[in-house]
Amino acid sequence: MKRFRFSLRPVSILRAHRESRARELFAAAVRTYVQTEEELARVRVRMTQFEAALFAGRRERFIAAAEAQNLAAYRRESALEVTAERAVIAARAEMAGRRADYLEAHRQLEVVKRLEEKARAGHRLAAHRSEQAEFDDFATRRRGVLPSFSRI
Repeated sequence: MKRFRFSLRPVSILRAHRESRARELFAAAVRTYVQTEEELARVRVRMTQFEAALFAGRRERFIAAAEAQNLAAYRRESALEVTAERAVIAARAEMAGRRADYLEAHRQLEVVKRLEEKARAGHRLAAHRSEQAEFDDFATRRRGVLPSFSRI
């Protein structure tokens, strides 16, 4: 039987590398997204604590200078929260783009794999047919060699 050789093997190797690289980039984007989500959660916890401290401070005496400082600090924290939210949105968009790239690379690799499977099946079928033809030929030659017992 002749050995199977897939003519698109170099294409398969390149697509496998491309798919592997896309998977790594997607994993990195997922990690970045998770980190930005965690940072946003930390900022929101700080905001909640800051708001609680502000409201608790208002129950006591009102000192305008301290309140102005607290309000400026609150605005800085609010700006940090907005920045963290934007980072999460950007990371989510990057993750979605990387996911689409990975799915496309995976789909292209699967196309080549399916082509290889079909080629292997065709090669196997041709080998089985060739083998069967050899058996038939052998049986035909053998039939002519054996003496016939019907003459006795």
